[in-house]
Amino acid sequence: MSGGPVRLLVLWCPDWPVVAAGGAAGTPPQAPAAVFSANRVVTCSAAARRSGIARGMRRRDAQSRCPELVVHQHDPDRDARLFEPVAAAVEQHAVGVEVVRPGIVAVPVAGAAGYFGGEEALAELLITEVEAHAGVECQVGIADGLFAATLAARRATFVPPGGAAGFLAALPVAALDQPGEERGELVGLLQRLGLRTLGAFAALAEREVAGRFPRDAITAHRLARGLAQRPPVRRALPPDLAITETFEHPLERVDEAAFVAKTLGERFFAGLARHGLACTRLTITALTEAGEERVRAWRCAEPLTARATADRVRWQCEGWLTVGDGDRPSAGIVRLTLDPEEVVGGQALQLQLGSIGRDADAAERAGRALVRIQGLLGPDAVVTPLLDGGRGPAERVRLVPWGEPRRPMLEDRPWPGRLPVPSPALVPSRPPVAAVLDAARDVVRCSERGELSYPPATVAIGDGLPRRVLATAGPWIIRPALPGQDRGPLARLQVVLEGDGGDVAQLLTGAVGADPHWTAEGNYD
Repeated sequence: MSGGPVRLLVLWCPDWPVVAAGGAAGTPPQAPAAVFSANRVVTCSAAARRSGIARGMRRRDAQSRCPELVVHQHDPDRDARLFEPVAAAVEQHAVGVEVVRPGIVAVPVAGAAGYFGGEEALAELLITEVEAHAGVECQVGIADGLFAATLAARRATFVPPGGAAGFLAALPVAALDQPGEERGELVGLLQRLGLRTLGAFAALAEREVAGRFPRDAITAHRLARGLAQRPPVRRALPPDLAITETFEHPLERVDEAAFVAKTLGERFFAGLARHGLACTRLTITALTEAGEERVRAWRCAEPLTARATADRVRWQCEGWLTVGDGDRPSAGIVRLTLDPEEVVGGQALQLQLGSIGRDADAAERAGRALVRIQGLLGPDAVVTPLLDGGRGPAERVRLVPWGEPRRPMLEDRPWPGRLPVPSPALVPSRPPVAAVLDAARDVVRCSERGELSYPPATVAIGDGLPRRVLATAGPWIIRPALPGQDRGPLARLQVVLEGDGGDVAQLLTGAVGADPHWTAEGNYD
């Protein structure tokens, strides 16, 4: 069983969420439009990009650049439902059609290209059929492997067999961060290390990548080298991985399909998990009351969770039940079968910490809930902490709105005077005032040369009683961290204070000069 990538044709509909939203709302296709989630641009049309709008931009900024911008809300169900006619048009002329995500469909080249007289003839035929039957424009690319073929489709390029690695080598490393794969942090790290092309990343030894980068970097490294995303599973698979559900009352409504999809998704995921497996290629088969059969394959960049499986079942049933009269089944669905056509070891499914010990897709549900909160209260209402560059513990923590790329902005700068490890366990948002006195009860001051006026004898923090100083370290002089900061040099001092329940270590900060105004910046206890 070879681990080499299969030669694929990928058909890509540019800006599909915008196209689908515009088709559902009836807006003119040439109008500048954008799809938003949590008040940030998910996708925008070519006309909007010409006005300076880009992915990730805030809604307020986008509308200020283009006042006539048509605003749509992100709706994955709508995108998947309206993409079904595109997949059906491709399926009329090729077998093994796989929906990667709404807007992208992949087809194995070998059989279809031989039947229609070559790869170029097949590509021209599919472009014509999609435009005629679905009414949308598309681009086609052909290459070895899904990753290379997808990037080739975005450039309308046919990569010769065996040439995927050479084609990928010149592309920017940012190409690894495809929608739904969340490799923004890895891309940022590679760029800071000077690895700005896929070729530079691919030149690293696989052993070095495994030892020095996060786990998902191994998969990204294989893709950059033009290899299959994962090595094949080389053990015999259990015969009972597929599940089938039969219905006494045919499914004819979308809400019925949604309820069934959730139950099937959980059963399907649990069945694979019992064997230590996860699915990356799912085939959904529906049988109608009139004996009609519908089949669709979904390929996924990451192993499917229970929620992701349910989403694809729901999307597919909704697409079948709501497509045009010519393709809609004549009767309701009486049987659904989920068949995992491609599986990987279950360790490839990395669950978030919050999902351990609970439902497998708990982290995904939490993410959806946070997005809804942002929709109600604004994008800055939900934030996550990120460790960034800086000298002090407080200035190194940056709060990033949920959904934005978590990329350090200042970490690659030199930080002379940075506080050594370990960092304080508690850093107050508003540091309390500290009275630092010497043995004569005078305020301890620090000169610009880093010399204390007298050794500190007692320290009182806030309204607390003075405590005897048992040990000190420092001081260290801190210059302004960034250009333009309006402050003079500061002195940082570590002290160990005597306490009734045990000694307490504190981090003190004060201004250099006659009026230090000491504060307790952190507590090590």
